[in-house]
Amino acid sequence: MKNVKRIGYGLISFMLLMAPASSEVIGISIANFDDNFLTVLRNGMSDYARKKGNITLQIEDAQGDVSRQQSQIQNFIAAKVDAIIVNPVDTDATVAMSKLAEDRKVPLVYVNRQPINVDSLPTNQAFVASDEVESGTLQTKEVCRLLKGKGKVVVIMGELSNQAARQRTQDVRDVIATPECSGMEIVESQTANWQRTQALDLVTNWITAGLAFDAVIANADEMAVGAIQALKATGRPLDSVVVAGIDGSRDALALMKAGDLEVTVFQDAFGQGSGAIEVALKIIHGEPFDQKTYIPFELVTPANMAEFENRN
Repeated sequence: MKNVKRIGYGLISFMLLMAPASSEVIGISIANFDDNFLTVLRNGMSDYARKKGNITLQIEDAQGDVSRQQSQIQNFIAAKVDAIIVNPVDTDATVAMSKLAEDRKVPLVYVNRQPINVDSLPTNQAFVASDEVESGTLQTKEVCRLLKGKGKVVVIMGELSNQAARQRTQDVRDVIATPECSGMEIVESQTANWQRTQALDLVTNWITAGLAFDAVIANADEMAVGAIQALKATGRPLDSVVVAGIDGSRDALALMKAGDLEVTVFQDAFGQGSGAIEVALKIIHGEPFDQKTYIPFELVTPANMAEFENRN
């Protein structure tokens, strides 16, 4: 492990030495490069840095490993970057990450996934994302409207260690608890860890077991896509079930255009990425900044989907 750390630190140091002397250097740790949404997030960061100029980004893949992510943060600190941006693997692990940066007075910005210590961040740390209370609420209210307030619902959750998955699932429950949607019932809820293939397997198993449901509410579009694939593979008519996701991804919008997906909620990954860089630069330069920056979610339906086709 020590050798791996030395190699990681050496690689980062070499790349930073190759950066222009006048550049601000920002180290970035992303939870998982294989996540489509997080790819758009990274693109937003790179695009902002390119347009701004004189900014060097060192972007690392944590590969879903908390220990790897903490090592990346330690390496960034040792390499004396000007700021660090973290998309946390586990939002419950951010207290230790904040301390690592605070002990060395390195500015740190969390992006997309809300840290557990969001209300007690050090003065040179911040959070940029969208308010997850909006996401699942917009999604489930639209499902409720389509079901006319009653029906059996299955919920596909993201990673349970992730604050967004927990909040989006709670949003579903909160909407169903309202008088106008109280005729809806959650008959099953399980995690598919944000993964399309896991959602496909999960929904296939539900259908095979004879579970009856009128709607699939997924914490993210990737899992909604997997659900649709399962419905098609098992011969379940798509016009007999409402499928809803969150993110407004390109794949989701393509399925909505084809008539397979009824609901998604646009989350501006590109805007979150560029916003994180902007806040990091403000902290570096000693400029005023908001510790919490929320970029609004927006409901997407077949009626307005054309507005979102080129935004991710």
